[in-house]
This record gives sequence, C-alpha cells and structure tokens, in this order.
Amino acid sequence: MFGTRGPQAGPQPTGVVKPPKPKGPGGIRIEHRIGIQAPAEVIWEAVYDLDRWHEWNPLYPKASGRIGIGQVLDLTLVIPGQPERQIQPVVLEWVPHEQLHWKLTQMGGLVKAIRYIEIDALSETGCIVSNGELFQGLLAKTALRGMGRSVFRGFAAMNEALKERAEAVWQARRQG
Repeated sequence: MFGTRGPQAGPQPTGVVKPPKPKGPGGIRIEHRIGIQAPAEVIWEAVYDLDRWHEWNPLYPKASGRIGIGQVLDLTLVIPGQPERQIQPVVLEWVPHEQLHWKLTQMGGLVKAIRYIEIDALSETGCIVSNGELFQGLLAKTALRGMGRSVFRGFAAMNEALKERAEAVWQARRQG
C-alpha cells in the first residue's frame, strides 16, 4: 500500500531498543485524500467501471481496458494546465473494494510512476480514499518541476467527482 496507513509507534519501555522504522518505496509522492459517505463497494464500483469514467472523472475522461494484473489500460490524462495525453499504464495489483495500482514508465525508464487509488473503510458506510502517485527514477524531480501542484489539483478534482458519484449512487440505493 502506498497511502499513509500503518501502525503508529507508541511509547517504548525504558531500556528497549526501538527497531528502525520500515522504509517505504523512495521517490516523490503526491496524494490527495477525501472522506466519502458511501460503502467501499459503491466507491469500488465507480473505480472499477472504466467504461463509465467519462461520466464523472475529470482527470481521466476517456478510459478503457480491463482491470487485471498485467493488463494494459488506455487512458486519456487531463492534468489542469497541461496538454491532454494518452497513456498506457500496466495494472500492478488490485483488490476489490480496497485498491487499484498501476505503473507507467516514461522517458525511456528514467521516470517511473506508480499510481494508486486506495479505499480505507472506516465504517460500513464511510471511507477515506487516497488518490496519488509515487514518482521514481533519475528524472522524476525534473519531470515534476512546475507540475506538482497541477497534478495535486487533478487528484483533488478526481476525488471530489468520485465522492459526488459514490454518494449519489449510495443515496439513490438507500431511497430505492
């Protein structure tokens, strides 16, 4: 998992040597998190249904492919203030109702990006969604220079749209 989850270290008894904190993957992480009042299953339905991303997703207004390990997705990426791009990331892993991770390699492997959408259920009808990307490689800092805030705004816009979509679907199901 690439989000900020994990156990928190509490006070240690006197005389006990605290082991070093485990290191996560290195690189530059840009992430937006949002609370959504809907079950994880409802949020996952919106994330999993690539063919309907055009209905709600401002960051990826065109998406196709099949979510499965090793599958290539075909996405149109629209980062605020940047030209539209076609990307073909490879799905690294996915767990229904919990996470989707994909990888994109650019500039001949000098920039690698691991994109993640993670759903943390806090209750039966409330979740936190972490939407982010981990940029790695020799030219990661250079590639992100001047774009980091735009990428963050794109993640925020996607999260807001996902929240609106999932909460509307959940509300309709509860009423119907």
